[in-house]
Amino acid sequence: MNTSRARVLHSLDTLLQPEKFKDYGPNGLQVEGKDTVRLLVSGVTASLALIDAAIEAQADAILVHHGLFWRGQDGRVTGWMKQRLQRLLAHDINLFAYHLPLDAHPALGNNARLGAELGWTADAHFGDQDLGFLAQVQYASNAELCAQVARVLRREPVCVAGHAGPIARVAWCTGGAQGYFESAAAAGAQAFLTGEISEPQAHLAREMGVSFIAAGHHATERFGAPAVAAHVAEQLGIAHRFIDVDNPA
Repeated sequence: MNTSRARVLHSLDTLLQPEKFKDYGPNGLQVEGKDTVRLLVSGVTASLALIDAAIEAQADAILVHHGLFWRGQDGRVTGWMKQRLQRLLAHDINLFAYHLPLDAHPALGNNARLGAELGWTADAHFGDQDLGFLAQVQYASNAELCAQVARVLRREPVCVAGHAGPIARVAWCTGGAQGYFESAAAAGAQAFLTGEISEPQAHLAREMGVSFIAAGHHATERFGAPAVAAHVAEQLGIAHRFIDVDNPA
């Protein structure tokens, strides 16, 4: 079975509604490839490793969370940018990228799918563009919460134990959302989970009494793209394959 590039783009845009977001780069079709799509590969970042793996899989299109083009970027096609574009164009592969829309989707986005993996159901939102999620939980301690995160994401997170005692309210926002920490605390969270931590957050966690968990940018964002791609592939009757290129960040 196959479908057209235009139908894939229409399905993704309809599902993710990028027009609703103020983002850091273009959402949608970033590199135009062949008109017909039989196999859609999904991944986190449009890295050379993912592109080469998609070529080996004979993919016609790739869907990623982190595309090639960002606001304020040097526009010259040299070095790594040349290599990535050269591979895509030489093999006529479409590249679709959705950043904040893929974080925010209430059922298939990065935040929703990470929450599902951890057994959390969001009941409220916080932060810029309501990207952060909040949920009621039951953990006896910070240690219990961090242990579950480690099991689910298969890596040891950075855990700063700001809150003492049981945790009943957790907030999360995948990727590099450490700047959302104070908004999460203001929204009533006793613990906040994201991908990265910067120097100020360790001090703030201890001083504000809210725990901070940094579980990896890539690790927290590897669930949305395959969920969206699988949904669209089933809808359009095409094949889908998720390729996870490991990243320690």
